[in-house]
Amino acid sequence: MLGNEPNPGLDRVHFALRATGVKAAAANPHRSGVHSRGYLPHVKREGASYFVTFRLDDSLPREVLLKFQAERAQRLQTLLARRDPAKSEPVPDPTAETEETIDRDYHRRVERYLDQGAGACWLRQPDIAELVANALRYFDGQRYLLSAWVVMPNHVHAVLWPMPNHLLGDILRSWKGYSAHEANQRLQRTGQTLWQPESFDHWIRTDEEKARIHRYVVNNPVSARLCRTPEEWRWSSAWPGWRNPPQP
Repeated sequence: MLGNEPNPGLDRVHFALRATGVKAAAANPHRSGVHSRGYLPHVKREGASYFVTFRLDDSLPREVLLKFQAERAQRLQTLLARRDPAKSEPVPDPTAETEETIDRDYHRRVERYLDQGAGACWLRQPDIAELVANALRYFDGQRYLLSAWVVMPNHVHAVLWPMPNHLLGDILRSWKGYSAHEANQRLQRTGQTLWQPESFDHWIRTDEEKARIHRYVVNNPVSARLCRTPEEWRWSSAWPGWRNPPQP
């Protein structure tokens, strides 16, 4: 069960709270648990690292998203149909897919579509990409620790650890709110939405999974054929100068 799994990160958080005299708050699903901000469930684990993705409002047409979701729903329905109704347990089948593989395939399809460059791709403009990159970097080390990130033409990936007393949802709202306001001013857009309201967030369970996600994030510009090596992409944690960007 989720609550019984060892969580060294949570132990570090509790120690930090005790050391600063901060009392433990009541249970909050935005810290640990499951909540929803719309049609996507969000699993939170206090003291954990997360892989997050947020995308431009026009980067994934509704009809395409609904098609991907319908296909995922059909696969999940087929998977549930294999369960033993008496025990509510999966019937042993080493070749059967799992909910994890179905979800992974779904997100891979979304990512491949995004990498085709759908929509206006406002983040392709260097000044807008730099603006978003600066928003990610601004509170690194104060509210969260960034370990990998990339600004793509129509979406953003980041791997981060929220520091004690800072919620992932608040961090995402800060990134998106500030960058949307500033970008729309530069683009001379009035009253228009920049980001999709929903963001994707994934609680990272193991070091191996974190390493795999890191590789995916920094190599995203290469796989999308935007550059030859990760280090060439200026708006990424793979860029050698990302922690000390030149001043405007």
